[in-house]
Amino acid sequence: MRRIALAGLLIGTVLSAQNPADYVNTFIGTTNFGATHPGAVVPGGMMSVVPFNAMGSDRNLYDKDARWFSEAYEWRNCFFTGFTHGTLSGVGCPDMSSLLTMATAGDLEPDYHNYGSDYSDEESVPGYYSTVLNKYGIRAEATATTRSSVERYTFPDGKGNILINLGEGLTNESGAMVRMVSPTEIEGMKLLGTFCYCSQAVFPVYFVARVNKIPSSSGYWKKQRVMTGPEAAWDKDNGRYKIYTQYSREIAGDDIGYWFTYDSLEDGEQVELRLGISYVSIENARMNLEAETGSFDEVRKKAYDEWNSLLGRITVKGGTDDQKTVFYTALYHTLLHPNVLNDVNGEYPLMESGKTGHTSTTRYTVFSLWDTCRNLHQLMTLVYPERQIDMVRSVVDMYSEWGWLPRWELYGRETWTMEGDPAIPMIADTFLKGLTDFNIMEAYEGMLKSATTPGKDNLVRRDIDPYIERGYIPVGWFSQDASGDNSVSHALEYYMADNALANLASALGKNEDAAIFRNRSKGYVNYYDREYGCLRPRTVDGAFLSPFNPRQGENFEPVPGFHEGSAWNYTFYVPHDIPGLAKLMGGKKAFISKLAKVFDEGLYDPSNEPDIAYPYLFSRFKGEQWRTQKLVTEILNKYYTVKPDGIPGNDDTGTMSAWAVFSMMGFYPDCPGEPYYTLTTPAFDEITLNLPSGTVRIEAKNRKNGDGLIESITVDGKNTGFRVSHSQLIGARNIIFRLNSGNQKSSR
Repeated sequence: MRRIALAGLLIGTVLSAQNPADYVNTFIGTTNFGATHPGAVVPGGMMSVVPFNAMGSDRNLYDKDARWFSEAYEWRNCFFTGFTHGTLSGVGCPDMSSLLTMATAGDLEPDYHNYGSDYSDEESVPGYYSTVLNKYGIRAEATATTRSSVERYTFPDGKGNILINLGEGLTNESGAMVRMVSPTEIEGMKLLGTFCYCSQAVFPVYFVARVNKIPSSSGYWKKQRVMTGPEAAWDKDNGRYKIYTQYSREIAGDDIGYWFTYDSLEDGEQVELRLGISYVSIENARMNLEAETGSFDEVRKKAYDEWNSLLGRITVKGGTDDQKTVFYTALYHTLLHPNVLNDVNGEYPLMESGKTGHTSTTRYTVFSLWDTCRNLHQLMTLVYPERQIDMVRSVVDMYSEWGWLPRWELYGRETWTMEGDPAIPMIADTFLKGLTDFNIMEAYEGMLKSATTPGKDNLVRRDIDPYIERGYIPVGWFSQDASGDNSVSHALEYYMADNALANLASALGKNEDAAIFRNRSKGYVNYYDREYGCLRPRTVDGAFLSPFNPRQGENFEPVPGFHEGSAWNYTFYVPHDIPGLAKLMGGKKAFISKLAKVFDEGLYDPSNEPDIAYPYLFSRFKGEQWRTQKLVTEILNKYYTVKPDGIPGNDDTGTMSAWAVFSMMGFYPDCPGEPYYTLTTPAFDEITLNLPSGTVRIEAKNRKNGDGLIESITVDGKNTGFRVSHSQLIGARNIIFRLNSGNQKSSR
């Protein structure tokens, strides 16, 4: 087995683990489309150092998974072609994995098809990764700071090489430049972007790389054209690599790289490579590298300690070791993104601009808001408010710099991925929970702009005109991208956002605005079709779309009206007006019956954002709370495990992981933009939240003696229902869940 260091984690966690960071299994989510990685990174780090096995030994680029190639690392692959830097975690499109570094032994070979190696003895803990490259007998290790990395290669005796490949990587862009600065240092840049095929959303990453041992020789390589006929076309697959040994200025192109060669290494001799990055300039990359430098072991320890400190804000007792591993790994994943964008001097690329800005706090980037507005930012608000407030400030500053609030921002560029107006519920939710130290009026101005500007001038809500005029968006009105018509999905996102905007407007005393947006948020009624009992697209003339199959789209195949899902994945996606939806369906009994059908007939998708809160909707109705408790426990046990496929699909920059964190603690924020949580059975006997407002202790009594269903809940000794406000939660000191003991009637 090539992952010897992790073998215990595949059948059970390490029983001797004592610190929260010791329970993290970074290999969870590295298959089954999870798109996580086991690389070295610190919380919110700009830098990540990730093993790259997305290139196959059979000479096929991205031979990673027949279905998926959106991450640098896939558990089932075994061909290592280097470490990538700046890699994202849990995203659904080819990301920024680039600046590949690789160590080899023997003669220099710049072709990754030939220099790659199978590997074994993988070890990964927060902030550290290592493996053995079997082809060469080299141990490759990596650790990271916020903006730089340190790699350590332990060589056998003889000739060894360190390669920096700027041509390959997991990005839709190509083109790079590299310049030799000294025998031990190079600098350069590489173009990145076109995330999710947004062709103009490109940007550069700048780097400085240093080795700690003077090489015997060094130089560049470049893939050359091959004459294949009278037109002298470039045969990319069969191009030859030219090695430059007597050139020392700079080189640029699509398939270029740099090499350091050591002719006479002793067995066990180590060479370190340090690399700093910046999204502003080469000078800043060098500044970042120098400011955050240190020995390999010092950097590794600091990274681990930083992880352990943040993960330790939540402590748990009871439960199994596997449950602790699932919990702390999920919490770990929620702290990877959004991540730092600014350099150590405070500079960062302004949103949608070629200019440079400056911050005295932290500028964040990688805002996958369509995903994270639902639960991840709520987790940050609760447990890491100092991070969340800077994230909100970052989003509001993007509006001041660009003129629009972002939807899916990536390193200062808007990618237009997915739909909706998700910055609104993210900001409103934060403000309504008491984090107010940001420019709320500027944020409100940005919200009004996207919520009211006519479609021809509206960059965020392109299909806003029929939404305002009719209360719904008809099919065929607007197609954002290759995913096709997503009219119902778009409208549902706007309804949720407008409800959050109404709540914020009311809190700000803007009652007229509140009434307008509250009314708009009820427009979902226009899509309800009594014939099928679900939401159904409508045509331009107002008729329901026909033919219609409410199950079409359940396998992510394109379907008119819905994005990446079926009508059943979206029908209950009205978290802000469940009473109104129930009335529309014919009352409580009909609502519960239809919602139960989603689970009974396998229509629920635990990896699809619009329906991930479905299990919690039962608790809105007296006497049905047991269904929430039962389903949440079943979903956790089935889909969240310690195995590499232990996340139910793409982690979506931590959103799926945030669902697990909340659910295992016994409460969930089931409506973005409303400061409330629905309660369910905790997975542990005791959970302690070490919050700035004080320590909150959550206990579950009688866990092992009954069916796990809740008999009663008390907050500081007072009985409460199955829904609590944010202020109640953070103001509490003891929350006690009394579970069915086996001798009492359960909540069912």
